[in-house]
Amino acid sequence: MKRRQRLLSGLVVVPLIIGLITHAVADKRSDSAATALWAEVDRQIAGMAGETGFDRLSPAVARALRDTPRENYIPAEQRRNAYANRPLPIGYAQTISQPLIVALMTEMAQVQAGDRVFELGTGSGYQAAILDALGCEVHSIEIIPELGRRARETLDENGHQGVKTRIGDGYFGWEEEAPFDAIIVTAASDHIPPPLIQQIKPGGRMIIPVGSRYLTQQLVLVERDLQGKVTTREIIPVTFVPLTGQR
Repeated sequence: MKRRQRLLSGLVVVPLIIGLITHAVADKRSDSAATALWAEVDRQIAGMAGETGFDRLSPAVARALRDTPRENYIPAEQRRNAYANRPLPIGYAQTISQPLIVALMTEMAQVQAGDRVFELGTGSGYQAAILDALGCEVHSIEIIPELGRRARETLDENGHQGVKTRIGDGYFGWEEEAPFDAIIVTAASDHIPPPLIQQIKPGGRMIIPVGSRYLTQQLVLVERDLQGKVTTREIIPVTFVPLTGQR
């Protein structure tokens, strides 16, 4: 009887050990893929210096990107592609942006700890998590209720309870929380929404893809100087899912 108990105990331990080894191998592969991805992004950033005005990510942005596990913001069936340098579907005809684009938009926002940031299009919650990791006060709106609720759960599960989220039409911004040091729009609009321009703090900026939903758009940097003058500059061609809502 004792021998059988020892045998059964051994049979239980073996699958447990195999499971631990499998997880360790998977984690190692994930770490390797993440390292390769961010090295690729660094090279691409350096090659776009003529368009963007910078040839590397700031240490704070690079750290936030590397410390935010992208796989946690992706549906289970897509997690094997978490560290591919391309957008991925997250359901409801929406995507999580390409890592390169997330890195560019975050760097272009030029945020610092304590800055107030508005994000139009919470999506998976990934961009909001990175901004929160940078110490920003993040306000994010998602128009698709199912995505908004899922992003809220994901942010909470990953320690980003401080991000403020809302389900609604982000075209009009978040007026009661404005003005913002930075605004990031994660869906393409055929024009720059006037309510968002009004909610940029003097000295602040907005990054938004602008153009037709059927063609390549331009990533546009909108800046409001300390005197309130607004200027725009096209940075690079991009392709985003279209902005939806009343406008």
